[in-house]
Amino acid sequence: MSYKVSEMEAVVNSNEGPILPSKGKKRKWIYAKKPSGKLYNYRQWVGYSLLLFLFVAPFIKLNGNPFLMFNIVERKFSIFGNMFFPQDLHIFVFGMLVVMVGIVLFTAVFGRVWCGWTCPQTIFMELIFRRIEYIIEGDWTQQKKLNEGPNTDSRAWKKLLKHSIFLIISCLISNLFLAYIIGIDALIEIITDPIEQHLVGFISIAVFTLVFYTVFAHVREIVCTTICPYGRFQGVLLDDQSFTVAYNSERGEPRGKITKGDENKGGDCVDCGLCVHVCPTGIDIRNGVQLECINCTACIDVCDTVMHKIGKPVRLIGFYSLGEVENKPGFKQSYSRHILYSVVLVVLTSVFLFFIFNRAAIDGSLLRATGSTYQTMADGRISNLYTIEVINKSGHQIPFSLETTDPNYELKVVNQIDSLVKDGAAKMSFFLITDKKNIITYKTITSIVIKSEGKEVNKLETTFICPPGNKN
Repeated sequence: MSYKVSEMEAVVNSNEGPILPSKGKKRKWIYAKKPSGKLYNYRQWVGYSLLLFLFVAPFIKLNGNPFLMFNIVERKFSIFGNMFFPQDLHIFVFGMLVVMVGIVLFTAVFGRVWCGWTCPQTIFMELIFRRIEYIIEGDWTQQKKLNEGPNTDSRAWKKLLKHSIFLIISCLISNLFLAYIIGIDALIEIITDPIEQHLVGFISIAVFTLVFYTVFAHVREIVCTTICPYGRFQGVLLDDQSFTVAYNSERGEPRGKITKGDENKGGDCVDCGLCVHVCPTGIDIRNGVQLECINCTACIDVCDTVMHKIGKPVRLIGFYSLGEVENKPGFKQSYSRHILYSVVLVVLTSVFLFFIFNRAAIDGSLLRATGSTYQTMADGRISNLYTIEVINKSGHQIPFSLETTDPNYELKVVNQIDSLVKDGAAKMSFFLITDKKNIITYKTITSIVIKSEGKEVNKLETTFICPPGNKN
């Protein structure tokens, strides 16, 4: 396979279908042909499974907490029913690192498959909004004829129906995403209570509804080809071992129409243009590897259908490594990097899950009282004053107590608190007291344990300040 890798924008003849807008020219609307085929069916299974999860997850609760919630406003996050607070920033940062590394590694191996198969923009656009468009306005040729035709009552009713449904679905999506931010219970309150009680929430829903409607009704593929930074970023992630959707020009060229009785055609490509018609971003995959390609595989399905009809082998368009595409001398496909990247991702994910499921039920921060030093008591013993802030991460009300790890110290709580409500926090003060003879250095490291129902749930270190009494 050898052909030139094209520039960012593929140029397609106007008689071959839709094209991408270029600088200085008015945008040409893309009419994508309704796709079908084995890979499209697989993509539907993946897409609708993710949609099902997306719509169901806000209603799922574990330990009384949302299955997933990212409440940026109140700085509370729930992952798999485990609540996370600002004190868990390291876990959240590590989780974001796993996501970023996962996408980067996946792109380095499989190209832009994320965009075509699992990106919410593509799933909503191709599996919901465009399918509604097919049902109301017909396939791409009928849509084009309707838009370029006269203003009739039939056209007006179809447009009204389509855009009304688009607005309703956009409103549903905005409510859904808001549920992931504030939780389903808070969302239900916004919906059921009078508008004036939740004016900010109502305005947020209205704004997001208009944003989603604009994206899916008007902006569409421009999100993938121009707005989304990931599409541009992937160019630096690919190398000759990366797989991507590509056209086998060595086998397909020279392309040309097949006529009855023609036995001397040079290449397998019959120049039908169907690969262009089904492309949701409007490119011609035969022009080379392009960043606008989201690897949706629609062109593979439609080309395979044509190959079946003319009795030729399938995968004239298929997944090929860039080394094969560019026909690099001495190129040899290797899967060692793919395996290594997968192992790295599995390790990172395992560590992240370990952090999530092995957190302390009660977290806390222990500090010496600000500006205080040691005090000598009437009986000659030495005391230090401390403050401890504890937060309940167990997902339910939990009893707790404080104890020392060193029997030479006595712990005396100033304001006793015996339990924490769900997601509750408390601040306590206490003294650590010991005989001076137990002190060897001016600063002695000691520990406080937090116990619940007889079990140690957390351990915090601090320092005890006192002139040494035992110098031996």
